[in-house]
Amino acid sequence: MAPFLTDWRGRFTGRALAVLRPADPGQVAQLVHACAAHRVPLVPQGGKTGLVLGSVPDASGSAVVLSLARLNRVRALDPVNRTITVDAGCILQTIQEAAAAAGCLFPLSLAAEGSCSIGGNLSTNAGGTAVLRYGNTRELCLGLEVVTAQGELWNGLRALRKDNTGYDLRDLFIGAEGTLGVITGAVLRLFPQPKASITALVAIAAPRQALDLLSLAQDRCGASLTGFELMSDFCLRLVATHFPSLAQPFVTRHAQYVLLELSSSESEQHAVGLLEDTIADAIAQDIADDAVVATSVAQSLALWQLREHIPLAQAAAGKNIKHDIALPVSCIADFIDSTDAKVLAAYPGCQLVCFGHVGDGNLHYNVAPPPGTPHEDFLAHQDALNRIVHDSVAAYAGSMSAEHGIGALKRDELKRYKSDVELNMMRAIKAALDPLGIMNPGKIL
Repeated sequence: MAPFLTDWRGRFTGRALAVLRPADPGQVAQLVHACAAHRVPLVPQGGKTGLVLGSVPDASGSAVVLSLARLNRVRALDPVNRTITVDAGCILQTIQEAAAAAGCLFPLSLAAEGSCSIGGNLSTNAGGTAVLRYGNTRELCLGLEVVTAQGELWNGLRALRKDNTGYDLRDLFIGAEGTLGVITGAVLRLFPQPKASITALVAIAAPRQALDLLSLAQDRCGASLTGFELMSDFCLRLVATHFPSLAQPFVTRHAQYVLLELSSSESEQHAVGLLEDTIADAIAQDIADDAVVATSVAQSLALWQLREHIPLAQAAAGKNIKHDIALPVSCIADFIDSTDAKVLAAYPGCQLVCFGHVGDGNLHYNVAPPPGTPHEDFLAHQDALNRIVHDSVAAYAGSMSAEHGIGALKRDELKRYKSDVELNMMRAIKAALDPLGIMNPGKIL
């Protein structure tokens, strides 16, 4: 049972009565029905890559873990309708590969794609690196199959773009973190494979230039702009320290970097020309200082590896205090400037690891202890530091959770930033769909 009880970051280990491992949606329904009959709480679990303790049980030992890992089939793929129907336990990378084999693209992409499952992605409305072009997981899902808290199997696997026949039940379960029911299957949208994807790493002076570059790239490239990631120099130095085999593109250090990707439905020549013209304009307008454009798939992957290794480098460096936040894009530079000042004033010498999907307003604003400070000692300041960061987020009309969810880790924080009206509506939905309160108890509410 041990692998099912500890969260991905290794910070918490819960207890459970048992681990249930059904093989199909019918068995999920039978198990949930039995849990409801005996008032046994259950914790749905996918790939267990979440960061907010949403997929592990608490310390009471009163719940069972319901693992969806054996529900891992690709059920159907329709290249004409551009849809794929999958089990909830299907690994994200498996879905990407099945789509590619059919000449299609499933664009959801994130660092944990080799181990996270689509049911977990849906339950947390995961974002990833391509939200700017394709949207969050919610936008990529057309239909769901769900086992309700009463153990009934709802077949909502409709492969339709338009279905205006009442309340959208699908959207209730997406992002609900398993607190309303258990997702067992999904119909997902597919897209044409781009003819070419071109990546560049652009050196800039400050986050404000990143916003100028984003506006320029959107004006020049339109829907071809599929990725726009901001990384500080400290982030890349952290990667260089812990992953020295990854080549650093620039000899001279710069304060900030933007990883920019264009996808073209026409040709590689079109994508390269568009990207080079955009970068040339950015340099001419003093928005960018320098740039490296990938000239091969291997070089493009190497640039993306720099971005994707930032969380891994953080983990290798030791524990830190993470914040997954969303802001209006126009506020990002002001937020970083003001929040950096507040955090450093409260905790002099702390190390700010700020990076993320600036194109869609999502920052990972993480804080590591000053050099020489024991990490466990610094973690004692987590609540106070969270308050500084999240109050700053609220001041800019942002969200304290962009794509990681609430789980148990941020549950108490949520009460500070949601209005009573909003919380009461959420509680009403929870009471209506899960009146016994057995679905993932202690999460979100």
